[in-house]
Amino acid sequence: MTREMTIANRLIGDAHRPLVIPEIGINHGGDIRRAIQMIDDVADSGGECVKFQAHSVDDEMIPNDVVPANSTRSIWDIIDQCTLSNDEERVCKQHAEDRGLFFLSTPFSREAATRLDSLDVPGFKIGSGECNNTPLIRHIARFGRPIIVSTGMNDMDSIRRTVDVLVEEDASFALLHCTSMYPTPFENVRLGSITQLREAFPNTVIGISDHSLSNLPSISAVALGASIIERHFTSDSSWIGEDIEISVDPQGLRELIEGSAIVHAASGGSKTVLKEEQPTIDFAYASVVAIAQIDKGQLLDDSLIWVKRPGTGEIIAYDLDKVLGKRSTRSIARGEQLRWSDVE
Repeated sequence: MTREMTIANRLIGDAHRPLVIPEIGINHGGDIRRAIQMIDDVADSGGECVKFQAHSVDDEMIPNDVVPANSTRSIWDIIDQCTLSNDEERVCKQHAEDRGLFFLSTPFSREAATRLDSLDVPGFKIGSGECNNTPLIRHIARFGRPIIVSTGMNDMDSIRRTVDVLVEEDASFALLHCTSMYPTPFENVRLGSITQLREAFPNTVIGISDHSLSNLPSISAVALGASIIERHFTSDSSWIGEDIEISVDPQGLRELIEGSAIVHAASGGSKTVLKEEQPTIDFAYASVVAIAQIDKGQLLDDSLIWVKRPGTGEIIAYDLDKVLGKRSTRSIARGEQLRWSDVE
């Protein structure tokens, strides 16, 4: 079974270092200058991509006064303020590509998805709120581009229904574990969900979208098999915005990229002896050694032989009991390592 997908020629999966997705999202607050600054800061921090959100407020929702838990204003007002124009979206994508980044975005409506397709984005991100929005998912899947799906607020049955749609549409996709709390308390991050998703979908790339206030859960998720890490990003933690609190700054992004790569390199393997450990074995192991002069034919006991470093002797410490009680076949000087031929 191969867990692998490709976005913008970037291979993603178990065999590759994690893809870290800095989500600019709505942190620009509708200001194109801030959006460009964040793209630059991601590039300067060693990022590979940026992710935005594509909104079309009238196509996305009806007028409402619902206030998110991490805000004091309605979702309508938030999105109305933070929506970039079509031209601004195009400018951001071009600037990201000029900086060597690939551009991802989350469409929240059919119109936004169609607009992103016309921008020729290399892949789509689907947010947790749309994870069970099968009409929109099917619409997006039919563009034939890779898809990353966050699964916050959805249980395994709901996720399976979404996966069924993606499989029906022959989509290339990944699933991200997510907890839709802003911020997410550490006890609600639930890294065990990474293992659960990997077991339930053995051919699917699995990752995490983390809203906690630390990089540690995301980095730790790599050891459990997360191949994608998504975290909100801001150039300046003092900016005002609903998602700023849960966002990493440039230094945090650098630490996340480096830390996740280190944990990926350190993961896997099995408990065997590496050939590269032989130099350490040579000095660290103990060998059976004469601790007194031994005459030929003398009965060997622990007053005559014991174990000492280095481990370059023929009989290692583990085999001492095989030698005790036997007789020597020759005279052995004190401090000499024993060979099997020295023992009857």
